[in-house]
Amino acid sequence: MASGDRKPLPFIANFAAGAIAGISEILTFYPLDVVGITCSFIRYYRDPFLETGKAKHGLVGTFRSIVREEGFGRLYRGLVPPLLLEAPKRAVKLHVYAANDFWGKTYLGYTGESKMTQNLSILTGCSAGATESFVVVPFELVKIKMQDKTSTFKGPMEVVRHIIKADGLLGLYAGMESTFWRHVWWNGGYFGCIFQVRSMLPKAETPEATLFNNFVSGSIGGFAGTLLNTPFDVVKSRIQSVSKVPGVTPKYNWTYPALVTIFREEGPAALYKGFVPKVLRLAPGGGVLLLVVEFTLGVFRQALGPPYI
Repeated sequence: MASGDRKPLPFIANFAAGAIAGISEILTFYPLDVVGITCSFIRYYRDPFLETGKAKHGLVGTFRSIVREEGFGRLYRGLVPPLLLEAPKRAVKLHVYAANDFWGKTYLGYTGESKMTQNLSILTGCSAGATESFVVVPFELVKIKMQDKTSTFKGPMEVVRHIIKADGLLGLYAGMESTFWRHVWWNGGYFGCIFQVRSMLPKAETPEATLFNNFVSGSIGGFAGTLLNTPFDVVKSRIQSVSKVPGVTPKYNWTYPALVTIFREEGPAALYKGFVPKVLRLAPGGGVLLLVVEFTLGVFRQALGPPYI
């Protein structure tokens, strides 16, 4: 059966493939996420890592400081929330990516197109990111609180209890607006770039070549998404790291005004603090994600047999 005629896999298969891929990517690259978040705070906190009176900057310096001052285990601090997040997160995002995804079919129906185009891929990706953002905010907030060097929380549930006690249930959605933009731009860049790169790569004639094409297109897509969304990630981290003080307006509250504030006070480079560890994680991470998803979906198709093959 031609790939265009095969029956779409059931939701549970897409759900499982997305969860497996996401957890694989997190376990492989999570320390770079911790380093990236720490780098984004360096100018903000002024002195997170001090040595001979000078702040440690950059990927290697921050990595060494974390390990030296707090031990290797600090590189996995805050790991539980993103692991718990992966199943619902990937179910939302990667089911959107799948052949029977809601947004793709909706936009194809609206436009009358018979197959996906790059513009529709970007739009579908942005829509997937917007949908995903509503799921991930509480988990991202807990992760940021745990990764903060000044944090005294012993575990994610303690963070949740503290937030609810201080700000109520809606406090778990602090940074919703910045998270929304962060995921919109990353997904738009990621999925749009994957579509374009796949069209430029030689047609895969073997399973190995297919996996290679998926890794290459996913890695380039991850780089493009990271390039677009890093400034929004910097803002999101700062908004979510600060506890609200009654009667005091937070310095960083809304995304685009915060971007202007950081640009004006710290220069354009500050908007890309933590970019190197982020791109080292999310570029190959995007490739790993796509590769594992496609491989796992292929396993499910073989297991279920016709008409899914």
